[in-house]
Amino acid sequence: MTVAREIMTPNPRCVGENETLVEAARLMASLDVGALPICGEDQRLKGMVTDRDIVVKVIAQGGDPASTTAGSLGEGKLVTVGADDDVREALEMMRTHQVRRLPVIDGHDLVGIISQADVALALSSQETGETVAEISE
Repeated sequence: MTVAREIMTPNPRCVGENETLVEAARLMASLDVGALPICGEDQRLKGMVTDRDIVVKVIAQGGDPASTTAGSLGEGKLVTVGADDDVREALEMMRTHQVRRLPVIDGHDLVGIISQADVALALSSQETGETVAEISE
């Protein structure tokens, strides 16, 4: 059995819930990523923010990314998978919730992120294709 820990990208960088979206965007650019976990003052995962969220939910609506905090976009129920959960459970979570990136937790600690690229590197082309197709519906 392959577990989430084995295919995840470890040690993800977080944007603080009180940091602005400009700071989040700069961090995304420096890391060459399109999404970041949002972590609270207590270092617990509060949500995810994507480059698309910043554009569609803030800039396109006339909002100011220099005064809008990352935490304000950490909405809804957070979808995660346990580090020692079977990778197929992670894939099912990604499919069901149509998310391209899935935070991996160990207890209450964020330990990694599973992305579509991680799935593609770890699984068969058929499983990868099915997962990507279902996420993108």
